[in-house]
Amino acid sequence: MKNFDLNKCELIKTEDVFTFKNLNTTIGFVRFNKIGEIEYIFVNPIFRKRGIAKKLLKLVKLKTKKEIVFQKPVSPLGMKLFKSL
Repeated sequence: MKNFDLNKCELIKTEDVFTFKNLNTTIGFVRFNKIGEIEYIFVNPIFRKRGIAKKLLKLVKLKTKKEIVFQKPVSPLGMKLFKSL
């Protein structure tokens, strides 16, 4: 997976979900609401540590034009992501 290129993945946009997919699987997705709250974010474990979650959050911020807020409860992994923003 070293040569993974996110630009070669399909970005599927709906009203409140952004999903990155390739031919074989879902890479990751984020579900959010109109006020910028992240309801759920997931990145397939095979594709973690490649900036995918940060890219998804950036897309949410661009769409909502709001600061990102995570809804409670936030998992330990989610807290780690939140602190890195």
